[in-house]
Amino acid sequence: MTFSPSMRFALFGAGLTAIAYGLARFAFGLFVPPIKADLGLSPEVIGVIGALPLVSFVLASFVAPFLAVRMGSRYTAMLSGTIAASGLLVIGQAPDAVSLGVGVFACGIATGLMMPALSGAMQAVVERSMHGRVSAIMNAGTSIGVAVSVPAVLFLADAWRFAYGIFALLAVVGIVATWRVIPSVSRVTPSDAAPPPPISRLQWWRLGRLSVFSFLMGFVANAYWVFAPDLVVTLGELPPNATGWLWLAVGVAGLGGAVVADLADRNNPPITQALMLMMLATSLALLAASPDNLFLATFSALVFGLAYMSLTGLYLMTGIRLLPGHLSLGPVLPFVAVALGQAAGSPVVGVLVEAVGYADAFAIFAAIGVVVAILSPLYPRTIGEEPEEEPDYETGLQGAYDHQLRDAEGNPLDPVTAGVSKS
Repeated sequence: MTFSPSMRFALFGAGLTAIAYGLARFAFGLFVPPIKADLGLSPEVIGVIGALPLVSFVLASFVAPFLAVRMGSRYTAMLSGTIAASGLLVIGQAPDAVSLGVGVFACGIATGLMMPALSGAMQAVVERSMHGRVSAIMNAGTSIGVAVSVPAVLFLADAWRFAYGIFALLAVVGIVATWRVIPSVSRVTPSDAAPPPPISRLQWWRLGRLSVFSFLMGFVANAYWVFAPDLVVTLGELPPNATGWLWLAVGVAGLGGAVVADLADRNNPPITQALMLMMLATSLALLAASPDNLFLATFSALVFGLAYMSLTGLYLMTGIRLLPGHLSLGPVLPFVAVALGQAAGSPVVGVLVEAVGYADAFAIFAAIGVVVAILSPLYPRTIGEEPEEEPDYETGLQGAYDHQLRDAEGNPLDPVTAGVSKS
């Protein structure tokens, strides 16, 4: 089978995303039970440590675009891989909570640097018409990384240090591949380039509402990302390696998130958000109610994976539509808001687990998810002053990126001048 250059780059980008997001960031929750037992950590401490990679992700997201310009895409991606490999090695050798926190903090930095580097390279090697589809494939790398971490916990649940050593080795392989595949390019703005249209007060208002919803979704979802495996082991008394099936379900179901987000763009985003948030809350409640039933726990992971990836895809497209011409801002803010919500939610879950137990803590977060879903009619829908003034464009993620390359009056923008980016 022969792939086009754009598809080859998309698949390679998905592989790097799998390492930076799936292994360096989200695989941590999968190994919480053995790590907690070996290092003698309380749920409260795990909650604080679980928030650290999200904080570092936000910090890195603000500096990554400048690094991509100064260093070029190749070296920014290699820096991300180097930090990821270092963080994974530190986690694998961690003797206490402090060193463990340092490792996961470093992994969050690597995550924040990777996507801006890939976006800059995409502009140089991928046709503009393919930007949306290529970005969707690269974004799916998160689910792939989560899924491929499953064999490690199935066979190495009691050897988590060795598993993290393997993850670090994969990160080194990614660094070498980056040197050979990604060009050393950065965004260049022509001297006669027209400035992007100013952001109106209405656009800021709608972007603010989107960011609030993104924050609240991240707040609720992080209970599952960090504590779901420990819940089924501690409360359900399942063997530690059984948690691998949860992450496999999350990864497989997450691949369908791009399809659901695309359907939402064709139909009614507020209704889709409400439905996905209800599914997110259901996954938390179902896991808390049946932690000792592996079948139901795995089903809850399927529901969670589909809901989470669908919502992040929906927020990505909405951010693109709200700020046409401001390509490095519209998609970035909702993803930063999700990370901030996750960082805020992780220690709160840890405190609640200490105070009321896993079942009640997850039930409280499920109730918060239901409340947020009820508020979905406030979800922003359009980019213009009035819905009927919105120009015609192709639906779906590709349409969102194509529309992003137009100014407020619908005139085409140069993709390099506009500086498209995804965080």
